[in-house]
Amino acid sequence: MRSLVTMALIMFVAVGAEGQQHMPRDPMVQTNATRKLTAHVYAIEDKDTTPGVPNIGFVVGTRAALVIDTGMGERNGRTVLAEAEKIAPGKPLYLVTTHVHPEHDLGAGAFPQSTKMIRSEDQIKDIDEFGYQLADVFSRRSAVNAELLKDAKFRKADITFDKEYTLDLGGVTARILAMGANHTRGDTAVFVPGDSVLFSGDIAMKGMPSFASPYSTVSHWLASLDVLDALKPKIVVPSHGPIGDATYIANYRVYLTTIRDRAAALKKEGKSQDEAVKTITAEMQGKYPDAGRVAGAVRAAYAEAK
Repeated sequence: MRSLVTMALIMFVAVGAEGQQHMPRDPMVQTNATRKLTAHVYAIEDKDTTPGVPNIGFVVGTRAALVIDTGMGERNGRTVLAEAEKIAPGKPLYLVTTHVHPEHDLGAGAFPQSTKMIRSEDQIKDIDEFGYQLADVFSRRSAVNAELLKDAKFRKADITFDKEYTLDLGGVTARILAMGANHTRGDTAVFVPGDSVLFSGDIAMKGMPSFASPYSTVSHWLASLDVLDALKPKIVVPSHGPIGDATYIANYRVYLTTIRDRAAALKKEGKSQDEAVKTITAEMQGKYPDAGRVAGAVRAAYAEAK
């Protein structure tokens, strides 16, 4: 299992946290960049898909507000907190993260003790099993990352749940969904029913899927897409990249189904996993140029194929 985890981390980092190899700017959440998406939902969108910078979400009700993701380290967390206090002044805060990778989770220490941290049981399992392995890898990538992540700690959960937790913020509710092993075992999505906004994490976005967990399977990821699609979101805020709509879900389904079927066919023909990776990567290169992530999906699909 340790070798599988190491391989997953190497593959994940080799192509960059969002599928890029170089950092065009420091991994900082932008200040004064929050925009209103609907009556209750706001986001700080990282349109440039800067490695190490997630999209940040806010759901604001009459009684409280929910913050989704934190940025990397407490400096970024303070930026996110300041934005939350602008749009929800004086309101109690809840915090949830789409998964426990450093740029999504390790800014939580900037939030006051009164903030209620919400975690799925699967997120807690990821923290317990993998700890700061990926944070250490990120820290070695640049001096800026090392500074941001110095002394960063996972925040202990105040509220835990198994499959779903519904949060009433006053006039608006947020459904927090444990999605299981897709990008990570602790993938978490947030749906705001009254506003038809979905925070999809890495489960559906513009960039290609990254199988960063040894527990991830193509079959489960496809099932997760079915769950998200059934919500009928009008706006999809992914972990990274531009805000979009439900076409992100449909595009991921086409991509993963294509790889699943092709990997199964090649395995049936007696091709090795490495041969399947080489063949399918070449076949999909024109439409899906992110070869690193194609390889990860093929390996997962090949392992599942009968």
